[in-house]
Amino acid sequence: MSMTLMEYAKTAFNGGEVKRASVISQFARASAWLAALPFQNIQGGAYTYDIEGALPGIAFRGINESFTASTGLINPQAEALRIGGGDLDVDVALVKMYGPDRRAQEEVMKIKALAAEVTRVLIKGSSTTEPREFDGLQARLVVGGNQVVSAGTTDAGDAMSLYKLDTMISRVAGPNKRLWMNRTMQLRLSAAARLATVGGYINWSPDDFGRQVMSYNGIPVDVPYPENDGTEPLAFDEQGDIEGTPAGTTSTSIYCVSLGDGYVRGIQNGAMDVRDLGEINTSPVYRTRVEWLVSLCLENPKAAARLGGISNAAVVA
Repeated sequence: MSMTLMEYAKTAFNGGEVKRASVISQFARASAWLAALPFQNIQGGAYTYDIEGALPGIAFRGINESFTASTGLINPQAEALRIGGGDLDVDVALVKMYGPDRRAQEEVMKIKALAAEVTRVLIKGSSTTEPREFDGLQARLVVGGNQVVSAGTTDAGDAMSLYKLDTMISRVAGPNKRLWMNRTMQLRLSAAARLATVGGYINWSPDDFGRQVMSYNGIPVDVPYPENDGTEPLAFDEQGDIEGTPAGTTSTSIYCVSLGDGYVRGIQNGAMDVRDLGEINTSPVYRTRVEWLVSLCLENPKAAARLGGISNAAVVA
């Protein structure tokens, strides 16, 4: 059974692992995408599963006739874990001058940076370009496939239409859908809802941290970070006409993901490991090591979809 990071943090806290609980909850605070994504604990270094490829044939028969036997197609898949993390070093002198709270402050900054990097890899990760990373959604959703929708054919990108957005959402199966986009597109979508000529059903509700989260037609809209907490992984730096000849790097994408068991979820070999190594011998610093054996898993071919080639322009109907 998969659990969110906040659920893992509560489990760690109830088990007396206060340091680990604090770090895990900081990851969830630093990234709305990581906070929403459920994670499944696995044994070993890889997870194997099957994806439905094609259904078996079915027919009607007459009296005294036989059925023709047929079988469906199952595609076996495997996801290898990747090792993410880092060392959080705080100078002993800083702790002497400003107290232990200074170490906690420095550690939170490092955790935000680590959360930002894992969040980037969720979308842009490519094991072909960087073998230490797992493949993100962009590498898994192949252009030309049914799960990728183009906003248009302009090299510089096209304005997003609600029709194209709804088309992309309709191609995602599962009950727990979420939209992942950058903050600019979130604001443009909110602005479009106030125009009688465009529309779009938008509402706002608080999340686990009291932050207001927008929903589009009942689907939560997640922006990766709070203000200034990371480099935007969905900036306007993608190819415009995603199905044509590569040209222009001024567009972005929006993803719809169905989160949960059997759909999109993270996998990990236990919750992230947090070790306080104390003052190390080679340098006058207190060191905390954070290590996370993690990867992404799409267990259904319709668990996610991408709307690409979106320009930084007002949303249209």
